[in-house]
Amino acid sequence: QVQLVESGGGLVQPGGSLRLSCAASGNIFSIFSMGWYRQAPGKQRELVAVITNGGSTKYADSVQGRFTISRDNAANTVYLQMDSLKFEDTAVYYCNAFLGPRGDSWGQGTQVTVSS
Repeated sequence: QVQLVESGGGLVQPGGSLRLSCAASGNIFSIFSMGWYRQAPGKQRELVAVITNGGSTKYADSVQGRFTISRDNAANTVYLQMDSLKFEDTAVYYCNAFLGPRGDSWGQGTQVTVSS
């Protein structure tokens, strides 16, 4: 079992930046990849960015060039640096760990609000 704890959400003005953190604990050797998803009110949860154990990354088209996912293997932590934030980035952001045949683990979510 893998536990995920997110931090770093908050209120920011358009054009601003935030960095989200996700610390993993438990059976971390079962993790294939980690990523960030988000869910805005009335919308489905969507992939934002993912990073594999090998360091490969993938981004949603809507955040490409503005968001950067990275990981600190020594600290078992994944980060999401969000720059040039837009109103439409407002959502609850969830950390995800893909465990292969064991499925997924999810964090509790952290609110990001972009507002002037």
